[in-house]
Amino acid sequence: MSRFDLPSDLPRPVNDGACAHLTDFRVPSVELRATSEGSVDLSQLPGRTIVFCYPRTGRPNEPVPAAWDAIPGARGCTPQVCSFRDSYQALIEAGADQIFGLSTQDTDYQKEAVQRLHLSYSLLSDNKLLLSRALRLPTFDFAGMTLIKRLTLIIDKGVISKVFYPVFPPDQSANETLDWLKEQAQAAG
Repeated sequence: MSRFDLPSDLPRPVNDGACAHLTDFRVPSVELRATSEGSVDLSQLPGRTIVFCYPRTGRPNEPVPAAWDAIPGARGCTPQVCSFRDSYQALIEAGADQIFGLSTQDTDYQKEAVQRLHLSYSLLSDNKLLLSRALRLPTFDFAGMTLIKRLTLIIDKGVISKVFYPVFPPDQSANETLDWLKEQAQAAG
């Protein structure tokens, strides 16, 4: 098993209703630091934006914490991040104008992941939990950190039009999003 393969016995997260309020919700104006330098305010972006939220990426020299795999939906951040990297062009062609990953990790930590994983999009840091709290995103605490549960938001001109939650398996997150974008294009078509 490679370090990006997921164990077959991961507990499946359940839909606890924590994202039920988000569809048609206007994203508040919050500046988030981006790995591409500067900041991004998701409420001000034109067109269709995909924001996939994930708890945290690890680093190659860090072992997976012992209790991590027991948390439903925690494991799989790097495979999810890589799924959006690998599907980036197809997502853009299917109607996404921009794609971001979002976690509560700080920007310096995220920059290492962008470089190591050769990402074609920026990661956004909500390390002060300003957006997470404003949107009431589902979170969990682990080892003294508050982490966002895995979910994907489709934001059209500052308004959330679709929420994928829970996301499982994480390495299929980009495919699930791509399928939805294609369905929307066909329905409009």
